[in-house]
Amino acid sequence: RARKYLQQKNGKKGYERKEESASRRTARLIEEMGEDYFVASQWTLMRRKFAKHRLAKVGGIVMIILAASAIFCEFFSPYDVMSRHMDYIFAPPQRVHIFDNGRLTWPFVYEIVPELDMENLLTVYTEDESKKHPIQFFYRGEPYRFLGLFETRIRFFGVDPPAFIHLFGTDHLGRDLYSRILFAARISMSVGLVGVAISFVLGCLLGGISGYYGGAVDMVIQRTIEFLNNMPRIPLWMALSAALPPDWPVIRVYFGITIILSIIGWTGLARVVRGKLLANRMLDYVLAAKIAGTSQLGIIRRHLLPSFISHLIVSLTLSIPGMILGETSLSFLGIGMRPPAVSWGVLLQNAQNIRTVAFYPWIMIPGIFVVVFVLAFNFLGDGLRDAADPYK
Repeated sequence: RARKYLQQKNGKKGYERKEESASRRTARLIEEMGEDYFVASQWTLMRRKFAKHRLAKVGGIVMIILAASAIFCEFFSPYDVMSRHMDYIFAPPQRVHIFDNGRLTWPFVYEIVPELDMENLLTVYTEDESKKHPIQFFYRGEPYRFLGLFETRIRFFGVDPPAFIHLFGTDHLGRDLYSRILFAARISMSVGLVGVAISFVLGCLLGGISGYYGGAVDMVIQRTIEFLNNMPRIPLWMALSAALPPDWPVIRVYFGITIILSIIGWTGLARVVRGKLLANRMLDYVLAAKIAGTSQLGIIRRHLLPSFISHLIVSLTLSIPGMILGETSLSFLGIGMRPPAVSWGVLLQNAQNIRTVAFYPWIMIPGIFVVVFVLAFNFLGDGLRDAADPYK
């Protein structure tokens, strides 16, 4: 009947031309995508769509580099996190040279010589071009325990003493800033991941119970969410962080800060999960699962939550940078992670003094890592969100 209607409306020849055009488009699609595209699994379609998202791939590569640097920070850093070079306090970043007298050569650094500027009462560092020190890869430097398993001295790069290499300069105690940034990445990134994992479980569980059961349970959970959302976030974090005992060891403070950041982080995800479950709980496949004898928690976990996986991915990718920014803010204010622990926020505490920033701008380099990480994670999350809906 539809074909006859179209033939009457467009004429027989016009209908045949449209049908032929549709056939050509289908053939061209098959030629471009391949016949296996139409029989591919959901995961295969997601992987192919993610591969087409260039910014997501760039973000993924940056995330892999940062994660590897954080996990193996002892190997990639030339010095220990607490090593002090007292003759090089607030030394500027050293330049790596690959040309010597106009010729390409092995990477090297010049030895830097400190001199006191009596006019400004500052230490000025100059390069002594008569003393060149080649950069050695897989260098035998200061001993450390690799992942806490065994002791070794092999580091990714370094220079022979008495020379030093400070790619990002040093801080007020003469500690290598590059090494400390890599060690700080381990704490800052892990706080975000652990905090989001806790928030994800709480958000999915409480939001699922609220949306699926409704009634008094829904009322209690939603009022709790509204109460937490109406609390000012930063002052609440500050109050809870200040309540942590000052004599706690680093590991307790770490988990305390993680739990504090997770207290409010789950509320937004719980609202999303509740709304989706309210819309989907009466669909046919949910009723069929009930008739088949599937438990209520099983229906939520196996049928309802996977139906809006793209929304969960978006929530995760937005929450992790938020957690890391929260930890950085608390540590920057001095009520988060505390020395001797190192995080990006702890390293940025020196940037509170405008005079320090004016004379030693490389102290702000940890902030660049925070910005790069947040952007890379958002790009990666955008690609994962699009890949989760491969048919759109």
